[in-house]
Amino acid sequence: MFTLGTVPKLDDSRVLLAQGIISILLVAFAIMLYVINILDAYRNAERFNRNEEIKDPKARMVATWDKTFPYLLISPGTFLLIFVVVFPLIFMFGVAFTNYNLYNAPPRHTLEWVGLDNFKTLFTIGVWRKTFFSVITWTLVWTLVATTLQIALGLFLAIIVNHPVVKGKKFIRTVLILPWAVPSFVTILIFVALFNDEFGAINNDILQPLLGVAPAWLSDPFWAKVALIGIQVWLGFPFVFALFTGVLQSISSDWYEAADMDGASSWQKFRNITFPHVIYATAPLLIMQYAGNFNNFNLIYLFNKGGPPVSGQNAGSTDILISWVYNLTFEFNNFNMGAVVSLIIGFIVAIVAFIQFRRTSTFKDEGGL
Repeated sequence: MFTLGTVPKLDDSRVLLAQGIISILLVAFAIMLYVINILDAYRNAERFNRNEEIKDPKARMVATWDKTFPYLLISPGTFLLIFVVVFPLIFMFGVAFTNYNLYNAPPRHTLEWVGLDNFKTLFTIGVWRKTFFSVITWTLVWTLVATTLQIALGLFLAIIVNHPVVKGKKFIRTVLILPWAVPSFVTILIFVALFNDEFGAINNDILQPLLGVAPAWLSDPFWAKVALIGIQVWLGFPFVFALFTGVLQSISSDWYEAADMDGASSWQKFRNITFPHVIYATAPLLIMQYAGNFNNFNLIYLFNKGGPPVSGQNAGSTDILISWVYNLTFEFNNFNMGAVVSLIIGFIVAIVAFIQFRRTSTFKDEGGL
């Protein structure tokens, strides 16, 4: 853990780092058990000083079993979580403070700790700083615009279909949910063909004949971003529509009847009854929609791999943070900088999600955090 190896080709720094992390986790677990035993001994000493009855070992074993049985049931999942989620996070955290890149890759070379140099590079070196702020700006715009539009469209369609005058509700709902039934991988590839600059149907069969224009959907940064947002709205609105449809059907008709008797307009009923009820019931899931789109790698990569390229940057014009991390790691073998950006992604998502979850009424009513 301190040197990450001293003999190149013999010491693999990655293995040493992983072994060190596992050792730390095991030591932490042992310390936790030790503290639990000390606290138990302290409580027994307190009972002894107060002349209270101390249970015999068999009774204590039964009581301990009753108290710890629920924890025993969840222990397999807990250990799996530690080694599938916690361990990789700690490993990534460690890599962010090393010089692990194409030119220092183990086992040919041993890694070295570089402290905060990677973070300094990201925010001070021209090409890195320019790329980072360009990518994070587009990531935030992409997340807010695409997610808000898919939520707004899903809510609008759910309200329209749920209106009493609309006939054939089951058929309409089935049709609107169909895009959700098609694997997103297939849908994205179909849209790639439709938006193709040369033979795509959107240009050749719709825009060119009707409007006389043919945007460069794959090679122009602006139109590529417009296409990505449109595709995400198409992919995302069916889930939101189904979610809102279920919530709307749970609203009592008595509320609307009382509002009608008070002379409320359609807008007033929406603002004071429909919208608050829907948001109250679905806020946690809507927050997860934003978090999901923030890390929506599949669409960005499958559409045009983050392109088109941008001069003076090491990321494409439509790359978001997560796709940039992929390119840094697997295309350029720049593992240390990929880990740094990953830490920033995790920090942003965790902070925003935590704040928003705390502000939602759903979690406040549950006693929340």
